[in-house]
Amino acid sequence: MPILLLSLFLATLIWLPWQAQRMEANERQEQLIADTLWVEQTIMFQLNRNDEVVRQIGADIVNLGISPEQVLERFRQILSNNREVSRLSWLDPNEQILVTTEKGAEGLMRRPKPAIITSSLFEIDRKTRCFQPALDTEQQMNSYLISCQIPLYRQNRHYGSVVISYFANGLLDELIPWWFAQENQVSIVDNDETVYATRTAGGIGKNIYSHNRALELPGLSLILRTNSIKAEPKILSNMLVVTVILLSVGLIWSLLALWRDINRRLAAEGALRQQLIFRSAMENSLVTGLRARDMQGRLTYVNPAFCKMIGIPAEELIGRIPPLPYWAPEAYEEYEERYRQLLSGTVPAEGFETVYQHADGTRIPVLIYESPLIDETGQQAGWMSSILDISELRHAQELTRQQEEKLHVSAKLATMGELASMLAHELNQPLAAISSYTTATSNMLEAGEDDRSLLRSALEKINAQAQRAGQIIRSVYDVVKKREPARQLISVQQIIQNAMPLIELQAQALRIPVHYDIASDLPSIMADPVLLEQVLLNLSRNAVEAMHGTTPARRLLQIQADFQPDSHEVIIQIRDRGHGISEEVAARLFSPFFTTKSAGMGMGLNICRTAIEFHGGRLTHGANPDGGTVFRISLPVPQES
Repeated sequence: MPILLLSLFLATLIWLPWQAQRMEANERQEQLIADTLWVEQTIMFQLNRNDEVVRQIGADIVNLGISPEQVLERFRQILSNNREVSRLSWLDPNEQILVTTEKGAEGLMRRPKPAIITSSLFEIDRKTRCFQPALDTEQQMNSYLISCQIPLYRQNRHYGSVVISYFANGLLDELIPWWFAQENQVSIVDNDETVYATRTAGGIGKNIYSHNRALELPGLSLILRTNSIKAEPKILSNMLVVTVILLSVGLIWSLLALWRDINRRLAAEGALRQQLIFRSAMENSLVTGLRARDMQGRLTYVNPAFCKMIGIPAEELIGRIPPLPYWAPEAYEEYEERYRQLLSGTVPAEGFETVYQHADGTRIPVLIYESPLIDETGQQAGWMSSILDISELRHAQELTRQQEEKLHVSAKLATMGELASMLAHELNQPLAAISSYTTATSNMLEAGEDDRSLLRSALEKINAQAQRAGQIIRSVYDVVKKREPARQLISVQQIIQNAMPLIELQAQALRIPVHYDIASDLPSIMADPVLLEQVLLNLSRNAVEAMHGTTPARRLLQIQADFQPDSHEVIIQIRDRGHGISEEVAARLFSPFFTTKSAGMGMGLNICRTAIEFHGGRLTHGANPDGGTVFRISLPVPQES
């Protein structure tokens, strides 16, 4: 039995290499045949494609009558895209060349027909016909050309023909892939074994693996011959010794691989223990609850933070399916809807808020984020949830809300303070005027003057200023009650005329002349006359005070008013020749409580701008070319005006 087994073993060792050699030889031959067939199809596909392109040019010649220059240009495009093509020629019905791409004679010409052209054949057969390869002695030495002629007919009328010529070597160099040429000697021969082209990129074939494939061209039959450069497979000598050595080497390699695998396994187990320790420490330190569920909604994992959050140990949760013990009864419908989404695989990626129930019955607001849980095969095995206890967040939001309410109260108090300041500022001028008129009246009575007209005028002015003060109080009251002041259609000239006496009274103290330039055709505007008069008085008072330090010769207060048709606005300008406004002051000029005066409250310009913006206008300022400042009031004019 051992001898028989040994004999079988040796016979197998001998038979297997021989059989492997035969199989390898057959596989090489079959592969060569398949590759030769593929190369033949590649060549024929390119030749047929070129034939179709040339036929399209012929169709354009016959049907569209394209010019020889256009034909030559299209021939050149074919040459540039197909390097296997040697030349293209267009022949007229008399077999004379009209257009050719032949080197040395390229262009439009008329030459006698080539010797290979036999047009009489096409009287019967109008298909493409190829001719026996001929040496191209003019263009390339020892190079054969394969020429094919395509006749041009339309309604049985002969229009000539187009001849396309190929380099025989070009077909092999351009259409055979390099990897095939590196392994085989490729040739084009005819039935008489005449070689027209050959390619030996990898060397001369060894005549062991070869195959012939016919190239069936129209009217011409050639043979594509492939001869592999590979030799026959060789059987190793001393197969038994080599086999024993290989088996011994394999055994040693297996022992080494086993020893290495054991060491790697031990190292992996140690690293796994370290990772488990690290993961346990990380889980114990987390404040975010983690929960894993399979595709059926069964809990497969919870971390200590989640157990602490709901007051239920992990052993009571693992393996449970809905309904779960931490669901609050009042939110059952929401939980069931979430559970249906989980089973359908449509859990939202964004976070959502809900409420859980602690073991002691306490409600816990939580924020949950869901993400797919992927296993080692790349398939989804369930869902991983990150759960945040937002009880502290809700408490902080409640405190923030209370603080915002307190801030609103403080803002209301600040607004009341600003209104009080505004009221004091606005009432200062009418009260000062009333005080001046009453003082003047008292002085007249003490002096014994009995001019009733003067007394009546003074009392009327006192009454007017009192009414002005009352109107200011009513306007402030309207602001407090968030109602718009009474606006009406008024004349700008009348507003300026009503303010003129007080403006001139302010300017007389410093002997400042006041010049008025009021256009006579100013349209009416919708405005509150009291607010506009107060703005004019405030701006003119500021202009007077700005010229306090200038020389008397330069002092001048100018008030201009005109209409701008382009913007449909009335423009009022108050110009002074005072000290001007610096860039630092200009940046904060309209801010509340900002002032450069020692006794000012900083509310005048802010109130003026607010009043102008209330009327839909603008209050701006700039430098006066003559020195000082210009304040510009722009008020819109109603369309009906």
